[in-house]
Amino acid sequence: MGFGQWTAPALLLTCAMAAQASAQDKRLKRSDLPPAVQKTADEQSAGAIVRGYSSETEDGELEYEVALTVHGHARDVTIAPDGTVLEIEEEVVLDSLPAAVRAGLVHAAGSGKIVKVESLTKRGAIVAYEAQVRTGPKRSEVQVGPDGSPLAHQE
Repeated sequence: MGFGQWTAPALLLTCAMAAQASAQDKRLKRSDLPPAVQKTADEQSAGAIVRGYSSETEDGELEYEVALTVHGHARDVTIAPDGTVLEIEEEVVLDSLPAAVRAGLVHAAGSGKIVKVESLTKRGAIVAYEAQVRTGPKRSEVQVGPDGSPLAHQE
């Protein structure tokens, strides 16, 4: 095989590996976090059980995450290197949501079964609700806005 025959497959493999590496979480200890991130993580985890810390690069930006358990449910806080809270994903009970949000999630799930629901908060306001859906062996996610309507784009 000549050089040209190997170039495309090698390039594809390299891109696939780079994409996978950038999406992977790197497990960290609290002491590995920058001081500003430690401070925010401590504030956000007050009264909670810390399940772990991690970092990942999302859209070319480094982010840190603290995984918590609060009153028996999951809460994940994404923090920028400067300590700013970027997003909070918090597990919620489907039946506790407003009727319009429940209806929107059920409609978006179609014939699938909703197995977990999270609220997504950015800049202090809920921007979406996300449900993990199981349809047979397949798993997927659906999102609706805070009022239960379809989103123009995924949050």
